[in-house]
Amino acid sequence: MLAACLTGCGGLKPDSEDKGAQINVYITDEIRDFDPGYTLINDGTAKVFGLIYAGLVSLDENGKVKNDLMDSYEFKEDERDGTYKMYITLKQTMWSDGRNLTADDVVYAWKRVLDPEFDSPAASLLFDIKNAKAVKMGDCSIDDLGIASVDNYVLEIEFENKIDTDLFIERLASPALVPMREDVVTRYDNWATSASTMVTSGPFVVKNLNYGKTVTLERNNYYFRDREKDNLDKMVKPYRLNVDYTLTLDELLEKYEAGELFYLGDIPVEKRSEYKSKAVVNDIPSVHTYIVNNDNKLLSDSRVRKALSMALDREAISELVVFAKPATGFVPEMTSDKTSKDSFRKNGGTLISSKGDIEGAKALLSEAKVKGGSFTISYFESATEEAIAEYCAEIWNELGFNVKTKKLSNAKKFSNAYSDRDFDILAVDYEVLSNDAFNYMASFAKSYAGMKIDMQNDKYDLVPHISGYDNAEYEAVIDEAQAVNSRKEKSEYLHKAEEMLVSDMPVIPIVFNQDFYLINKKVISGVDTDYFGGKIFEKVTMKNYEKYLPTED
Repeated sequence: MLAACLTGCGGLKPDSEDKGAQINVYITDEIRDFDPGYTLINDGTAKVFGLIYAGLVSLDENGKVKNDLMDSYEFKEDERDGTYKMYITLKQTMWSDGRNLTADDVVYAWKRVLDPEFDSPAASLLFDIKNAKAVKMGDCSIDDLGIASVDNYVLEIEFENKIDTDLFIERLASPALVPMREDVVTRYDNWATSASTMVTSGPFVVKNLNYGKTVTLERNNYYFRDREKDNLDKMVKPYRLNVDYTLTLDELLEKYEAGELFYLGDIPVEKRSEYKSKAVVNDIPSVHTYIVNNDNKLLSDSRVRKALSMALDREAISELVVFAKPATGFVPEMTSDKTSKDSFRKNGGTLISSKGDIEGAKALLSEAKVKGGSFTISYFESATEEAIAEYCAEIWNELGFNVKTKKLSNAKKFSNAYSDRDFDILAVDYEVLSNDAFNYMASFAKSYAGMKIDMQNDKYDLVPHISGYDNAEYEAVIDEAQAVNSRKEKSEYLHKAEEMLVSDMPVIPIVFNQDFYLINKKVISGVDTDYFGGKIFEKVTMKNYEKYLPTED
């Protein structure tokens, strides 16, 4: 959830008392943890993190690379000793507390992702780097990783083999790979949950964070700006984005209609059909997915999981939540394939029927000799997830099961259920962390899952995907995909991997999520969206913003 205020006019002098516009907006559900290391299971974080964190590069809504913190890069191949290195030069900017952002911040962030004692499904995005996979598996020291800062603003990366440089650069747009501050992360246990300890690198900084009540995203005055020479709004037009979490979606919609809220990033489920033609709608690489606990005795047979999937009418679910499409495979439509402009989903075709088949599901259950049983669908407190969970429970009860739904009333309970695997079936929004399918497919393979391992155990036992799925044949296919260089060669193995997942169904893809919002274009303009659904507000202007300023700042 995000409500906010944005400045409209440029040219605000450095010493100006007029700081610019403040616009009331609502972007997504309340975020309780602003750590970019945790971006996989909630599409709301993807919408916000781009506002407060800058990456080396970004992807526009069409998947085209745009330089962000990266100024340039150079790839060097030494044929004599077979070394392959890349040098990335950073632009000069500062963190929100005025400290220079340097190559050391990139090195720390990537080492954190690859730390064997840190959960990060994004880890495989970096496995082209020398020793990266071995580090994540606990087989060698983090000091052996092929990354280093050779200058304050130059990052050196050494690779295992010759790589597809374009693909590697595209992966660096992942919101999970943004630079981070070691002194902040290591000093404060809950640094990402308090505005007083958080530092950010993007166009906005988090202020007035009062959980359940308010949050403000305020202009980062250090973002690519000389504070003494440059205008206040040189890089970021809006002064503030102010959010009121005390309001329900119905109340927010009323304020939008009354001209008191200018951007609304969600709509009550029962009113979406009414507003469908008025909303701005974009596809995003996000899949609403049911993680099935494969260790649950009732759900351990793949035929049972396939039966549960088969029974669902995904067209009906899409119509129920309005802004979604039936999940016809594991990989969503926007993901690239043989080229950066090629569609993995189009090439892979329909692997999961969008129509439900109750009788076929009953036949599978009969084959598995399962006549019923009880389990629970757990979901985060969201009207959309509640509607989907209640629909699925009703359908699965028709199969002879006793299915209950459980609302996890806050982000902490949801996070604990996920990390502790305390669920039968858990609803998540799986965010595809890059614009190619490898990382998403690889996360189901044990040595690519990125799950933290117990370094006190001499065996360094790897932990499989959160579902418990562990298939040696699947692992071998992902190994083959990692070993080849070109997208075209990887594509063959990744499509094979997806077919294996459809057969084993360790998790159940429900619908492909869409981003949608209402915007008062008579008052504000300039809102944009990136590939991941992230909101771009820094160039937003507000007409006659002075009349909307609060009486007290």
